[in-house]
Amino acid sequence: MRVTDDIKYVGVNDHQIDLFEGQYVVPLGMAYNSYVIMDEKIAVMDTVDQHFGQEWLDNLAAVLDGRKPDYLIVQHMEPDHSANITSFLEVYPDAVVVGNAKTFTFMEQFYGQNPAMKKQIVKNGEQLVLGSHVLTFVFAPMVHWPEVMMTYDSKDKVMFTADGFGKFGANDVEDPEGWACEARRYYFGIVGKYGLQTSKVLKAAAALDIEIICPLHGPVLSENLGYYMDLYTKWASYTPEEPGICIAYTSVYGNTKKAVEKLAELLRAKGQKVAVADLARDDMPETVEDAFRYDRLVLATTTYNNGIFPFMHTFIEHLVERDYQNRTIAFIENGTWAPVAAKLMKGMFEKSKKITFAETTVTIKSALNADSEAALEKLAEELVR
Repeated sequence: MRVTDDIKYVGVNDHQIDLFEGQYVVPLGMAYNSYVIMDEKIAVMDTVDQHFGQEWLDNLAAVLDGRKPDYLIVQHMEPDHSANITSFLEVYPDAVVVGNAKTFTFMEQFYGQNPAMKKQIVKNGEQLVLGSHVLTFVFAPMVHWPEVMMTYDSKDKVMFTADGFGKFGANDVEDPEGWACEARRYYFGIVGKYGLQTSKVLKAAAALDIEIICPLHGPVLSENLGYYMDLYTKWASYTPEEPGICIAYTSVYGNTKKAVEKLAELLRAKGQKVAVADLARDDMPETVEDAFRYDRLVLATTTYNNGIFPFMHTFIEHLVERDYQNRTIAFIENGTWAPVAAKLMKGMFEKSKKITFAETTVTIKSALNADSEAALEKLAEELVR
């Protein structure tokens, strides 16, 4: 596939995978992207997952058309991108592997020592001249591993962004929800903890004239780049993407679920956008995505073993780990004899920044009654205000 006259796509699509990184459901598959820059000297940008080595090498050979690559640039050492370094060098032993100091430390940890490997260690801002294409390396530590670097090609104004701007889904499958949904789930699931580091890289990228973004997952982005940059800027700064309310709940016998359904009905009647998720049954990473997408969050659960129901506990851990902030949070608790869930949920956010807690907490004693229904009405009014 052509990216520009000189840059070709040689990546692969994975329709065999069930869980990406062992935890993320990917019903649309996954893409592992790799690119070739053709010039006086040829640079290959990253490899692909171990299961697709031969397919990738065949794609590469077709593009090279008898020529041999001079460089293999390794931007990220996660095995879904680095697993075929060794097989690449078996076919092209004279190629120089380009990375930073941490790249080669991780490479040895994953694949052992290779005394025959020719390597070039680069520093942040250093350039590599291929001919008319001049590559500048932009380090992106902790986006989302410490060795990550991005690469800018000044001739074609292309930014190779490693895992940045990536998304779930194979590139040969049309995503019915468009780019943002699975890109958002990917970002907050995998990169979301590192908003500060992502913001720093975005600031560095803003100084470059970029017309095309080439990520390691998902489609090449070449139109309306302001849209993608704006979303990433919001995500990295933990700014709500749009007004709305995410309601995440667990329910043992259905009474907490009834309260959530009642609250959602009240809020929608007041013109609010509402997303409701059953944490025991729905995809939790997608609910994490919605919690970051919207500006308000309602957590509803039961007191369980004098604590919080396990799925809710796990969900809050996901949010806190990813530095959840700049939102309003409300609580609904249920308990037959000693409801403490709201207090405990709130306590889990004690180290979180810029969180506003709703004044109204709804307490249900086993099942909804007139008092708890009135409290739901009051909470709905407060959330709309």
